Amino acid sequence: MEHTHQINTKIPIEKKGILLSPTKNTFENNGVLNPGIFQEGKEVHIFYRAVEDGNFSTIGYAKTNENLDLLERKTSPLIASEFDYEKHGVEDARIVKIEDTFYLTYTAYDGVNAMGALATSKDMKHFEKKGIITPPLNYKEYKFHLEHCNQGMLNPKYYHYYNLFAEIGLIEEKNRFLRDKDIVLFPKKINGKFVMLHRIWPGIQIAQFEKWEDLSKEFWEDHIKNLTDHILLDPFYDFEMNYLGAGCPPIETEAGWLIIYHGVCEINIGRTYHAAAALLDIEDPTKVIGRLPYPLFSPSEEWELKGVVNHVVFPTGTALFDDDLHIYYGAADKHISVAKVSLKQLLEELKKTMNP
Repeated sequence: MEHTHQINTKIPIEKKGILLSPTKNTFENNGVLNPGIFQEGKEVHIFYRAVEDGNFSTIGYAKTNENLDLLERKTSPLIASEFDYEKHGVEDARIVKIEDTFYLTYTAYDGVNAMGALATSKDMKHFEKKGIITPPLNYKEYKFHLEHCNQGMLNPKYYHYYNLFAEIGLIEEKNRFLRDKDIVLFPKKINGKFVMLHRIWPGIQIAQFEKWEDLSKEFWEDHIKNLTDHILLDPFYDFEMNYLGAGCPPIETEAGWLIIYHGVCEINIGRTYHAAAALLDIEDPTKVIGRLPYPLFSPSEEWELKGVVNHVVFPTGTALFDDDLHIYYGAADKHISVAKVSLKQLLEELKKTMNP
């Protein structure tokens, strides 16, 4: 571990330094980042993205405790590419346990498309891949359905990729699918349904369904036709003006569902990723009831400012020890770091932003 460092924000945040870094093992010689976290008592299971030279990603595994001591670290990937849809990388896992099953969502990258995929497990050791779970729509199909929704309420940035690809002549590519990443599940069913956050650029959307088979092409066509009903958070504050993405699996608290996400802004030194926080209604998670108007924390340390991608803190998982909330995040796309915050203080600060 590196040194502990206190930074000045409205909520005291203690940065605990680097937890995991690249090693000489080929599969993780370029970067170790964006870990899915599952807490089991005092132990924390870490499903991290391991990047080898050439930007091929797999999922590595490590285990720590509340003192951030390393208890175990595998020297080969736990989950690697098996199918064409992920042939260039298995990236950015998030993990939850619902009833008796572990659900690991990740970004499947085939070299062109970055889409959300699912793997399930009963023991956190053997994972069965279930395939792509995000919209199987190319950009022409996406635009066609998007034009059905309320344009007055829709951020014009939702057309960004379509316009970009149209400009460079790629819009006719039938196999260039809608980019949808940052797939995060709530850790329990709500009103009998799975609840999922996903990210069609530039905002965070929410989807609810009874069974995984429901996520058909028709389901997603309808979702996009009514996209303004499903947008949970769009860029709003300066620090997140470019785009957002879901981060850690939501945490059930007395005040509501706590979500920690990332917000991105473009400034003179380039693009900067911040950690951010919001609160959702406990019964109806489509309702945002509180949202910090400033970052929870931002890149400030050497290992966050300089790496494979500079100026990045990318939160993807949490563990709670009494009132100490540990937030695990990718730092500059090279290391995994941990920040500690008081859950009580964070909720108090979020409650101040609630509209009466």
